[in-house]
Amino acid sequence: MPRVAAAEHALAAPSRWRASPRRLVQLTAGLCAFGAGEGLIVASELGNSPWTVLAEGVAVQTGLAIGVATVAISFLILLAWVPLRQRPGLGTIANAVVVGAGIDVTLALVERPDAAAVRAAYLVLGIALVAVGSGLYLTTFLGPGSRDGLMTGLHRLTGAPIGGIRTAIEVGALAVGWALGGTFGIGTLAFALVIGPAVAAVLRLGASPESLRDL
Repeated sequence: MPRVAAAEHALAAPSRWRASPRRLVQLTAGLCAFGAGEGLIVASELGNSPWTVLAEGVAVQTGLAIGVATVAISFLILLAWVPLRQRPGLGTIANAVVVGAGIDVTLALVERPDAAAVRAAYLVLGIALVAVGSGLYLTTFLGPGSRDGLMTGLHRLTGAPIGGIRTAIEVGALAVGWALGGTFGIGTLAFALVIGPAVAAVLRLGASPESLRDL
């Protein structure tokens, strides 16, 4: 992109730290959906998402609580943003707070089902909510969460499809987490394989390819 065009594009891009009421509502709804989806996946007891497997593996090796390990992993991922020239924003900070709260609220409200069909429905609905939530909050352009920022940063750097990048990241987190002692199940594998194409599909519905460069 020529320098003048790049400068004009940067000026026209929405602020990552100041948001209209509509963008704030969309951000909050997206992050709440994301957290609720993760909570339903946990409640299904069919296997957590790959990043929870990774956090558990780190906790096994270090003695940290899984939540503390999750925060530490998030900060390490943010360091990887530096060479990718990925910019944080209000959404980056909100992601760490709202998603965690959404998981806890969901687990407090829903029962742990015994029926296999209900557990499978929890898993499918959970993955769908994570995908929809990701698409909603990312297209506010208020800054992605640490994992989504890694995904979009690699997409911008390499030009590789978002779906393939997300799948590779999730499978990598799963492999490292399992090697460290984390546990997983069929739901973990389903999440790792499906979430990339699902997020990519939601983004295609809500944003143009050009606008995704601002993520």
